[in-house]
Amino acid sequence: MTAAYPALRLRRTRASGWSRRLHAENTLTPADLIWPLFVTEGQGVEEPIATLPGVSRWSLDGIVARAKEARDLGIPCLALFPNTPPDRRSDDGAEAANPDNLMCRATRAIKDAVPDIGVLTDVALDPYTAHGHDGLVDEAGYVLNDATVEALVAQSLNQARAGADVIAPSDMMDGRIGLIRAALEGEGFVNVQIMSYAAKYASAFYGPFRDAVNTRGLLKGDKKTYQMDPANAQEALREVALDLAEGADSVMVKPGLPYLDIIRQVKDRFAVPVFAYQVSGEYAMIEAAVAAGAADRDAMVLETLLAFKRAGCSGVLTYHAAHAARLLGA
Repeated sequence: MTAAYPALRLRRTRASGWSRRLHAENTLTPADLIWPLFVTEGQGVEEPIATLPGVSRWSLDGIVARAKEARDLGIPCLALFPNTPPDRRSDDGAEAANPDNLMCRATRAIKDAVPDIGVLTDVALDPYTAHGHDGLVDEAGYVLNDATVEALVAQSLNQARAGADVIAPSDMMDGRIGLIRAALEGEGFVNVQIMSYAAKYASAFYGPFRDAVNTRGLLKGDKKTYQMDPANAQEALREVALDLAEGADSVMVKPGLPYLDIIRQVKDRFAVPVFAYQVSGEYAMIEAAVAAGAADRDAMVLETLLAFKRAGCSGVLTYHAAHAARLLGA
């Protein structure tokens, strides 16, 4: 400090709105948002998700409409997640490599209708497996790493061929980033980005998402042998370092608000683009507080998203993306 009270009054710069805006250390715009969307079969289908009030599964026509809405709101990227029909789920998750699966059809439909918006595609087998795990399992139910990675490479190439702009592996298998990057390069997809779910925790905040993709009742056991222990921070830095060394363009921390400390450590250590996923449980808690009359939705949405920027995020995946963009554009 170069002065002391009363020569120095920190409240001076907070005394008026124009001054608070001028001195803001971080800003939030629609360009900081990625909007996760759930895709389902059919035509003209909107299926509200009970545990995610205000969020629905959309058929392809609805997904295209949401893409146009996002473009008009200034949201630069959509993240897609498929609700695969039960008869196309199998122990080996083969539907993930089907060039006509829901994810690929939705990607093509968006890129045909709104070519200037980014499409981020989730890479993991859980929407396609009959057992709900992110990978292939052995007789004891243990998720096999290397065999799963082979399937993830095929899934990634399938999505890149459909027009995906960002491949986002969320599986937490060891070594998958390097092999996916090599495969993309080998097929000439040199500008397809990889946003790695580098620090994805085995969290209690994922429940509504599993309802959205209809895997809650399928999962045998838990995902603690591959997703991270919430007790660990240094391990997250090791995971990020490995994924960056293997060719990730950006990294993600998931969930979001309970792991702001991890976001800050990753940003400080690596100085790379860091994203957070404000996951389904976080969204549901805000909506529950609003429904109970305990909170103001607009204020909570903007404050939590700004917290991610303050912690070091380049952007945030959030189900409140469209609502936030409207508030920011008002």
